[in-house]
Amino acid sequence: MTAGMKREDRSSREKMRVSRFLAAGPATIAVAGSGDNLLLETENRGTISVRRGEFRALLAQGLVVVSGKCARLSAEGQALARRAAATVEPFRAQHGETGSVVMEVQGMRETVEINLAESPLAQLASRRTRKGERFLTGAEIRAGERLRADYTRGQIMPRITANWQAAVASGRRAGGSGGMVELTDAALAARQRVDRALQAVGPELAGVLVDVCCFLKGLERVETERGWPVRSAKVVLKTALGALSRHYEPHLCSGSQSRPILHWGAEGYRPKIMG
Repeated sequence: MTAGMKREDRSSREKMRVSRFLAAGPATIAVAGSGDNLLLETENRGTISVRRGEFRALLAQGLVVVSGKCARLSAEGQALARRAAATVEPFRAQHGETGSVVMEVQGMRETVEINLAESPLAQLASRRTRKGERFLTGAEIRAGERLRADYTRGQIMPRITANWQAAVASGRRAGGSGGMVELTDAALAARQRVDRALQAVGPELAGVLVDVCCFLKGLERVETERGWPVRSAKVVLKTALGALSRHYEPHLCSGSQSRPILHWGAEGYRPKIMG
């Protein structure tokens, strides 16, 4: 396949991806941190990133209509999305490319479809222990997907997150022309949530969460880059996700915590002192 054919194939996949996303409803347009990408944000379906050039092509082809900061599919775009769904859904059903996870969105639980082929966390969620139990609990999966959603909404791009602490703590992001522009309130709030979450789990566990949940690195790649033993990343990741889930949903672990002993006997009880 020539370079031109590869670009055309990539452009076609991008067109289908955006069409499928907008087929479920309109999205709000925001500028990503690098300035080269745009973010299509929704309240309950997450956020996706699209290259500016690809988005302009969708506009030029009449597949997407923009009104203010709102993007939606045109009639032609909806027809394209239906054709894409007719082609893709049977393959997904056969090969299990997608799955669902329950996430908390603005205080309400929502069932969100995730791409199993894209998310290393989702792939790990399908694994089971030797006892037949799921390797990751529902709370751990929700925690990882919630961190990823806030990471995306916070417009924290891989280019500026080599030092995630500096990127998260900053209230500004790089503009497309090299200048500085203020983050939107929503992006800043998401960035602050990421900051609090990573601080809660501590620096020893934060790195693997960012690698897998945010950068979507595979476990083998994490082990290679960090010099960890083979098959150790999933153990560290589970520990990190457990800590993260306790940060997001502390009420789930409150019942398992040991309670202080209030007294050793009934009211008026006095222990005998052996002399």
